[in-house]
Amino acid sequence: MALLAMIVVPMPPMLLDALFSVNIAISLVVLLAVVYVQRPLDFTIFPIILLTTTMLRLALNVASTRVILLNGQGGHDAAGKVIAAFGEFVVGGNYAVGIVVFAILTIINFVVVTKGSGRISEVTARFILDAMPGKQMAIDADLNAGLLTREEAKARREEVREEADFYGAMDGASKFIRGDAIAGILILFINLIGGLAVGVLQHGMPVADAASTYTLLSIGDGLVAQLPALLVSTAVAILVTRASRAQDMGQAMVGQAFGQHKALAIAAGILIVVGLVPGMPNVAFLTLGAALAYGAWKLWQRSELEQAGGTGGEIAGALPAPGAGGSAELGWDELRPVDPLDLEVGYRLIPLVDSGQGGELMARIKAVRRKLTHEIGFLVPPVHIRDNLELQANHYRLLVHGVPVATAEIHPDRELALDPGGALGAIEGIKGKDPAFGLDATWIQPHQRAQAESMGYTVVDPATVVATHLSHLVREHAPELLGHEEVQELLATLAKRAPKMAEDLSPKTLSLSVLVRVLQNLLVERVPIRQLRKIAEALVEHGAHTQDPAVLTAAVRNSLGRFIVQEIAGAAPELPVFTLAAPLERVLQDSAQGASGAALEPGLAERLQQSLADCAGRQEARGEPAVVLVPATVRAALARLVRHSVPSLSVLAYTEVPEDKRLKLVGTIS
Repeated sequence: MALLAMIVVPMPPMLLDALFSVNIAISLVVLLAVVYVQRPLDFTIFPIILLTTTMLRLALNVASTRVILLNGQGGHDAAGKVIAAFGEFVVGGNYAVGIVVFAILTIINFVVVTKGSGRISEVTARFILDAMPGKQMAIDADLNAGLLTREEAKARREEVREEADFYGAMDGASKFIRGDAIAGILILFINLIGGLAVGVLQHGMPVADAASTYTLLSIGDGLVAQLPALLVSTAVAILVTRASRAQDMGQAMVGQAFGQHKALAIAAGILIVVGLVPGMPNVAFLTLGAALAYGAWKLWQRSELEQAGGTGGEIAGALPAPGAGGSAELGWDELRPVDPLDLEVGYRLIPLVDSGQGGELMARIKAVRRKLTHEIGFLVPPVHIRDNLELQANHYRLLVHGVPVATAEIHPDRELALDPGGALGAIEGIKGKDPAFGLDATWIQPHQRAQAESMGYTVVDPATVVATHLSHLVREHAPELLGHEEVQELLATLAKRAPKMAEDLSPKTLSLSVLVRVLQNLLVERVPIRQLRKIAEALVEHGAHTQDPAVLTAAVRNSLGRFIVQEIAGAAPELPVFTLAAPLERVLQDSAQGASGAALEPGLAERLQQSLADCAGRQEARGEPAVVLVPATVRAALARLVRHSVPSLSVLAYTEVPEDKRLKLVGTIS
């Protein structure tokens, strides 16, 4: 409403001065806000501000044009002090100079700044929209790998949507600036022609006086409008050219542009050589060269000090120097315990785990531990991270209780592009494998991320690759990570909620070692132990009759049948199952009842494994779980047979399926 009033209602020159000053102040504030904001998405209101400031300038142009044409015959102060100052002081009172200055400012704004920022906004918006499906898939992958909680994934999806909306709005908002620049040129010529006509025809002014007066007023009005327009256009260009990650722009510019001592030293040498050439401005070049040389020397000193104080040996704690404390006697404290989980990295991967250098791996590992703790049911031990000079520079190694279980290679300066199955063509990069699942992948440059995501690839950073690999291995080796101390803590947690149940369970009914063995058996069969109260009830019920961990494990599985089926099939109304052919079932039952336990002839075992693998592959192609339903007497033996050869196959006993669960027979294995 205020803008409409400025256009319709005549305004006194004093109010025009105040509004022009406010317009310049707003433009300065917007420019500085863009400089100090951490990332573009923290300034999502900018497109609306851009539209508002553009409309304010146009409304002021209309109001000032009215005042110039109505009162221009009164002299240079007729339209207010601000326009007069820009018309006389800034351009020296010479309207020819004023026209040239105005033309240069308009060209800079329209041709250079506005056109460039508009092009960047258009390209960025296009790539952001093309990359949205890939980013959504990457968020889902991080959520499934345990790197994100549901709340964090929801926030990340919202951020992706906001990013697309923001750059789409910036693409359209940049057109306001182009239109404003064109309007400024047209308004200047309208004021010139209209003022000359009004002054000569209506007020009887001489042509020379009318041209001088109205030209200076028009130029002053144009410069007052173009200066804020140039500031806001620069703000647009700065915002759309910034990276999407959070950073302080001033520190980034100083650190990246002037933080290389070699670049400063070479520039200083060139300036000094030029300063020694006869006829050149020697003092200026030599002074600037000396200043750059001093800056390069100070940066070199700082880098040497940082290298001297850098990390060496262990990342978690440096090893003592040779000879330090050499007079002390050796003691049992020198015998260091073996950590449950170790991550050893080559020297090029140290920045990934050093938070001081921007490494994100420590935070990712913490998130993985939190997610796995909630899913598996016991506290996953901390991961001890150290550097190992025996490893190759780009390699890392994961150890469980001091024994290496996996080694992989990553490229810390690249990102891993995975083909989920629908990628459009190949992408340039270093061919490799996904360490967690062994899938073919490509290590690409960071600037190729948007292109890869638009082609359908899922792109993850090196820290995510290592964290996903760690999550996969912790799930596989969970039984080895659960010991007596962890089970004792689980009993203490149970005692807080059900003290009588915990007292009856151990040591009254079962010894701690038997309880540990039963829980480890459940983890071996990929059954989480977070249903601790139900597990305890089953053990208290059956522990009075047997102390055999295998029998107790089967009893617990029967008690957890509904939970186990839920973990396999989710909320699906039907559970697709395979069954064994009668002759094969009899063979397995006979072997299970033998004196040596379940023992199959090697050829039969190999053919059975192949048949089960084929069935699991068909179910995986359909997007359904692979389940084999067998008698309770052979379930453990068959599960042990396929545990490593067909990990996607679940073996259930008839007694473990809830009575109200609908089954769908999809095949028979013979």
